[in-house]
Amino acid sequence: MSEVNQDLLEILKALTSKIEALENIVYEKDALLMKAGIVVVDSPLPSMNIAKSAVPDVGNMEWSQIHETVKRMSGE
Repeated sequence: MSEVNQDLLEILKALTSKIEALENIVYEKDALLMKAGIVVVDSPLPSMNIAKSAVPDVGNMEWSQIHETVKRMSGE
């Protein structure tokens, strides 16, 4: 093997070991946070419980009705 290839191999080995060490550190800290209850696996689902809105359902309206509704809501 040439000297350049040997150097590249050593660099790759060093980087691989550093990445492996970082992965272990992250895993251990993540596990520690999960054990402490800071990180949870199951989180509550967001929901929107909104009372009847002042805006009507525009999906079934004609464009003229939508324009009238916008005018009314803007105070014109």
